[in-house]
Amino acid sequence: MNLERITVDPAIMSGKPCIRGLRVTVANVLRQLANHRTPEQIVAAYPYLEAADIDACLGYAALRVDDEELAVSVP
Repeated sequence: MNLERITVDPAIMSGKPCIRGLRVTVANVLRQLANHRTPEQIVAAYPYLEAADIDACLGYAALRVDDEELAVSVP
């Protein structure tokens, strides 16, 4: 996993984690994946992104989930 693709800069998107300093947040990519868009669809919509950027977002999210315990309710 190449987390070097994830950048945090207070001057870009209010310091939210972004992809390679672009104005595309990790959260935006993750929301799209959660809404059943494929990595190929995301890259087609954002041609300046690469498949490795999507992988980096997933890797970043996996590491962040380990940072905190999240309360999840099970029906």
